[in-house]
Amino acid sequence: MPFSRRTCVSDLGVAAEATNALSRAVDLVRLRASSGEGAALLDLTVSNPTAAGLPYDAEAIARALATPRALLYQPDALGLPSARQVVADEYTKSGIELESSRVAITSSTSEAYAVLFKMFCDPGDEVLVPVPSYPLLAWLAAFEGVTLRTYPLEYAGRWHVDLGALERAIGPRTRLIVVVSPNNPTGSFLGKEELEAMLDLGVPIVSDEVFATYPLGTSERVPEDRVDSVLRARRGLVFALSGLSKLAGLPQMKLGWIACGGDADRTSETLERLSTVLDAYLSVGAPVQHALPELLHAGTTTSDAIRARTRANLAIVREVARRAPAMSVLDVEGGWYATLRVPETQSDEEWALRLVEDDRVYVHPGYFFDMTRGAHLVVSLLTPEPQLREGMERIAARLERDA
Repeated sequence: MPFSRRTCVSDLGVAAEATNALSRAVDLVRLRASSGEGAALLDLTVSNPTAAGLPYDAEAIARALATPRALLYQPDALGLPSARQVVADEYTKSGIELESSRVAITSSTSEAYAVLFKMFCDPGDEVLVPVPSYPLLAWLAAFEGVTLRTYPLEYAGRWHVDLGALERAIGPRTRLIVVVSPNNPTGSFLGKEELEAMLDLGVPIVSDEVFATYPLGTSERVPEDRVDSVLRARRGLVFALSGLSKLAGLPQMKLGWIACGGDADRTSETLERLSTVLDAYLSVGAPVQHALPELLHAGTTTSDAIRARTRANLAIVREVARRAPAMSVLDVEGGWYATLRVPETQSDEEWALRLVEDDRVYVHPGYFFDMTRGAHLVVSLLTPEPQLREGMERIAARLERDA
């Protein structure tokens, strides 16, 4: 069939999680458990807040969507003015001045990436992205005909951007620099000096900040030398992405946003271009836009629970690791994930397969996030606490036997 090469896995150059050896092993263990032939799998990769046993203010959410406003449709390319104002007000609470005119409502962060790639890139143009990072970016870029080039995050007791490598990666077709802050899975925020160095390069910056409200430091704040949002920049051209999926634990509501900042003189044409692209789709439902203030308010029940759980779970991970000489926990500043360094006696994929097949524990191997040096396993701090503790104990026992 004459399908587009953009949907051909072998041409995309990215891993197809649905067909790799680890996924096949997970499927087999789950199938055997469902038929009573084996123990259930402890899933330490949980990333869906609605499936993680978290509390929700269901009545408030239902009321927000059940008002007569939900029946009113007033198409606006950048989103309803009322919804854009709500987003601007959220940033104001954090001390970031943002006019609602600089906000565009999207159906998700994924759509926000696609919109920005369309705006800035012709087919074959380049976007710089960090590694390690979440593999979804490779798919989104391929679907837009965009070429990804990478710049490394290096670890030396703490994660940092290799600014020299970033500068060397820039070429004549570089159109955007993507930042994920805090990063998934490293949990590292972008440094203030790193942001300034990026701005000096003169390339627009797209910052995925969906986990920014979940710092994990001892002070429960973003570290002093890190930035909570690129919108604090007053030069260059910067875009901050976020939405209900992580901020309120409501991925099913399908509402995110792009907030534009930096040099005010550069934003006018940018917003016009944003409007042109989004007007062709009008993908965000009117009911969720009308309900946005109530959904954000109701979402505090869930976001507070996420903060409490991720902090408690990080303490569990560190406690178990302290008792397991073969395992260490890399520094993490925010987000929902923790990275374990394990012995290189076998690859991280082999460790992950052994854990699934022999110990009934499912974790992500580091290669899934393009971690190429050393052996690493990634666990989700969103996992229910008893399940995470049991899984970590099994990991520690496996390392003691095999390391």
